[in-house]
Amino acid sequence: MPQLHAQPYDITANGFYFESLEDYTEKANSNRNDYGDPVEEYEIQFIDGDHIDCDLAKAWGINQANIGQYFDACESWDDHEKTVFIIAVGEAGYSFDPAAFHHRF
Repeated sequence: MPQLHAQPYDITANGFYFESLEDYTEKANSNRNDYGDPVEEYEIQFIDGDHIDCDLAKAWGINQANIGQYFDACESWDDHEKTVFIIAVGEAGYSFDPAAFHHRF
């Protein structure tokens, strides 16, 4: 499973690493800035994992609203399906709505 990092837009808060939607949710819900306020917005960054999952993250346009679907695709798609998606969406410019994701491309 890929490792991602949630980098807060709030400069008074610390980011965190995560490897699943559950891990992200738990850490995001407990994350506070230096003033004790909850942190709400993050930039999601790919940190470590298979090269194809990095390319998938770029094509997917991962963000905090669609990381669950991204993790589902990483787990359920084979390399061929990932490659087709990367070429179609990431390189050829086809549109993709992560909200309409149904586990198979």
